[in-house]
Amino acid sequence: MDKLIAGQVVTYHGDPFEIPAEEAVQVLSDAAILIRDGHVVSIGGRDHMRQKHGEAAFHDHGPALIVPGFIDAHAHYPQTAMIASWGKRLIDWLNTYTFPEEAKFADRAYADDIAGRYLDLLLANGTTTVTSFCTIHPGSVDALFEAAEARGMRVIAGKTCMDRDTAPEFLRDTAKSAYDESKALINRWHGKGRLSYAITPRFSPTSTPDQLAALGKLWDEYPSCLMQTHLSEQTDEIAWVKSLYPEARDYLDTYEQFGLVREGALFGHAIHLEPREIAHLQANDCSLIHCPTSNTFIGSGLFDMGTRKSESLRVGLATDTGGGSSFSMLRTMAAAYEIGQLRHTAIHPAQLLWLATQGSAQALRMETKIGSIAPGMEADFAVIDLASTPAIAQRAIRAETIWEEIFPTIMMGDDRAIIASYVMGERAAV
Repeated sequence: MDKLIAGQVVTYHGDPFEIPAEEAVQVLSDAAILIRDGHVVSIGGRDHMRQKHGEAAFHDHGPALIVPGFIDAHAHYPQTAMIASWGKRLIDWLNTYTFPEEAKFADRAYADDIAGRYLDLLLANGTTTVTSFCTIHPGSVDALFEAAEARGMRVIAGKTCMDRDTAPEFLRDTAKSAYDESKALINRWHGKGRLSYAITPRFSPTSTPDQLAALGKLWDEYPSCLMQTHLSEQTDEIAWVKSLYPEARDYLDTYEQFGLVREGALFGHAIHLEPREIAHLQANDCSLIHCPTSNTFIGSGLFDMGTRKSESLRVGLATDTGGGSSFSMLRTMAAAYEIGQLRHTAIHPAQLLWLATQGSAQALRMETKIGSIAPGMEADFAVIDLASTPAIAQRAIRAETIWEEIFPTIMMGDDRAIIASYVMGERAAV
């Protein structure tokens, strides 16, 4: 049955970093979206659409804001249970918290429990698409994809590969097993419904050159996959990489020499980039994924959004849970704004919404499917209450423009602001 979903609808008309933000991102104040077979058919005025499509089931969200479902472009679902673990720098944090937790995913029942819990937390926060690292265990990938399939969500994920003795022995694979197991997972899941595979070396310090070469070969064989990893998150990490790859020109080169720098590459963090790296990321049309709550929580540094966007790089936005301290893309947008301020770039609320939706979709090269509300797009939405708490309500009521009304929710909102999440036009049960 056709559906009409009504509210204040956010629409996109360009990149708000390239044209005026309020021209690129517009809000239809009294609108309805016609949904058929999980896709957007058309958008129009609420009354007009009701008269024209009177047979459609009507879901009226009043003055709530309807945005494309949030897209979390870089996360670690196996770190769900250890989110907000105290302190330390990246390498210590991995050894103290992350690796012991990831070892538990050898137990498929444990992986199933966390995968379902994680996706339900995302939906409760308005996130309908995620790109996630799994663990070295193939079952951790199966668990996430099966949970996503049951919920109808669009999910990109891959088996994390680590064969170097810098990773604990209980979490190592080999160059051959990384290739073989990843290939089997690609054949099982990639392109099945709304699921996509991402070839996933954790980062070059935990992979040998042989493993990176094997994964580069695998990507050549399956070029429609994405490739996700980490790049230049912390300065001591970069020094570590240089000690492990003394012949490399820079951190990016540790991937580049093995064919892992090209269209479809997703580089998480990318804070401390050198000029050669920036030039090669541009030339190869790679994507950078900004993880602001993680960067502040672990003390990594300040991503330069203004400069990276001025260089026409693809930039997505992500929670990076559990290094990131929240499952909420609203909180992630707030942190991106705060980092922008420290970088002397005031990011407009329209730009923040765009980054969490269309920007991330472009980074994932899925902008023809998700990330905007337009005819033909998959009907993934988050419905947002712009007065979800007394503190937000008392500020929003004084707003003179829609963006002045939206901004307090971006800065102070959380899962309480999410009225509903729609996945392919169906309201998620969260």
